[in-house]
Amino acid sequence: MKIVILDGAGANPGDISWAPLERFGEVIAYDYTSKDQVVERASGAEICITNKTVFDQATLEKLPDLKYIGVLATGFNVVDLECCRKLGITVTNVPEYATYATAQMTIALLLELASRPGMHSNDVMDGGWCRSPQFSYFLAPLTELMDKNMLIIGFGKIGRRVAAIASSLGMNVSAVPHHADGPEGTVDGYKIPYTTVEEGIKTADVISVHCPLTNETRELINKERLASMKKGSFLINCARGPVVDEKAVREALDSGILGGYGADVVSVEPMLPDNPLLGAPNCVITPHIAWAAKETRIRLIDAAADNLDAFLKGSPVNVVN
Repeated sequence: MKIVILDGAGANPGDISWAPLERFGEVIAYDYTSKDQVVERASGAEICITNKTVFDQATLEKLPDLKYIGVLATGFNVVDLECCRKLGITVTNVPEYATYATAQMTIALLLELASRPGMHSNDVMDGGWCRSPQFSYFLAPLTELMDKNMLIIGFGKIGRRVAAIASSLGMNVSAVPHHADGPEGTVDGYKIPYTTVEEGIKTADVISVHCPLTNETRELINKERLASMKKGSFLINCARGPVVDEKAVREALDSGILGGYGADVVSVEPMLPDNPLLGAPNCVITPHIAWAAKETRIRLIDAAADNLDAFLKGSPVNVVN
């Protein structure tokens, strides 16, 4: 059986093994595949593994042997699911593999905005402390998170883990759940009251977005909602770039409505040179690395292999179409 991995370098730049997938057949792994190379490289393969390589209708219709697409990620918007249904192609994803790592990155971005360790370390290494007449100095306002209000938008596995960590820091956490099953949820013994986006952002000192990207959540954080936030609040986005209106976020940072923006995602990835957030004040952006810890990537490949194993045995799991 021919298994083609189209953009393997993201998950495995060479520091881990494809062995979990190799037990099912011949694995051909490409580091990166451009749009015009997909059909050529996937031709004759029954199994394709993709992370961000797009399978649109025009591509799928040229791959008659294809029976299965394993998305090496939780998000699966790179695949035309309706076309796959019509063609009898099973599509799976890997949910929840990066729950702890993404929550960790969320808190890391928040702590960078609140305590500025990166900013101050860079200045120390540049000799700033050696030049200081005082034993201590700070370059920007620092924020204690104790008793601050955090609103979590999207209360799935990642949102719940963030809620637990933030609660342990002494923050007052509320959440906007995907589907409310009551007036509140409980995470690690902490009670998390539910609210709406409109109500929650009015009192939030920190807003952390963890909802999936859908037509309803695209630009969920827009100019109007930014205007209703508390002046100086922090916004964290470890969900998907288009969940926020980046132009409006830049304007809010420039005006001081937002005290800081931390994100691991942008609207178009890789980031474009004209992205309005480049050079923005009080803005921390990492290149979509919340999922990239070695332990997390090993878990991802193991889970992708389990998905394929279940499909080959006739009982597919994590099917998204």
